[in-house]
Amino acid sequence: MDGILPLWKPKGFTSHDCVSKARGMLKTKKVGHTGTLDPEVEGVLPLCIGKATKIVPFLTDTDKVYEASVTLGYATDTEDATGATVEKTPVNERISKETINEVLGTFQGWITQTPPMYSAVKVNGKKLYEYAREGMEVERPSREVHIKDIKLMQPEPKQEGDTFTFSFRVICSKGTYVRTLCVDIGRALGYAAHMSTLVRTQTADITKEDCYTFDEIQQVVDESSGEQLLLPLSRGLAHMVSWEVDDEQVEKIKHGQVFEKPPHIHEEQFTVMNAGEVLAIYQQHPRKTGLIKPVRVF
Repeated sequence: MDGILPLWKPKGFTSHDCVSKARGMLKTKKVGHTGTLDPEVEGVLPLCIGKATKIVPFLTDTDKVYEASVTLGYATDTEDATGATVEKTPVNERISKETINEVLGTFQGWITQTPPMYSAVKVNGKKLYEYAREGMEVERPSREVHIKDIKLMQPEPKQEGDTFTFSFRVICSKGTYVRTLCVDIGRALGYAAHMSTLVRTQTADITKEDCYTFDEIQQVVDESSGEQLLLPLSRGLAHMVSWEVDDEQVEKIKHGQVFEKPPHIHEEQFTVMNAGEVLAIYQQHPRKTGLIKPVRVF
């Protein structure tokens, strides 16, 4: 069983929980997830099965699409709705869509983020959330992330008591903390804020419409084979440039042969295809100019 299981992760599950459950349902040990989602977040979580586990880092290192709600009025220690309130700034005005859109626009492009204390980023070999649970604050390394697109979306912004909530859709690079983005957007609007909801609607080329719930997967497994639910490896690598080879080159590719660089390939890494099937991932040779060598062979 080889391919990508497009799972719709439910709330209340960690990404590791999803891997464990999929192993049991599909009766296979080789399962890997492609980007952690917090337990309270639902959404697209592609699981790589069998030889597809070889593409985990390539699928993880892709743009993601999220739909998030930010609530102005108070901030939490976790930067989301699950945490304890650490700061309050009551909102006594209705903020216009024009103002929100103007602020959202300032976050487009490359931005610097400081990961939240409640995150899995490691400092001195220890995860930040482990320090946080011990009540310790440590210096966190900032990182550059890319916000490809960010826009206000439905429903209408809503004022309720001392809070004001609106939703946005963001396309962002690997490693982006949407929680932190919500806090920073709030700060730019002049208020303490936190992320009140989050859904991941797309990872690379895999969308919400492609996904199955655990109930749907179980039904298919009970009736036949889970194999029919799997997407081909090519769906997880659609973001990469490809080199199409003829039938004569297939065996050479499978044996990991070094080739001269195809004239149209300028990217550092790319897929090698034959009749729609991914044979390998190749890269520019690190020591021999003009040549290419395999990174993964399937």
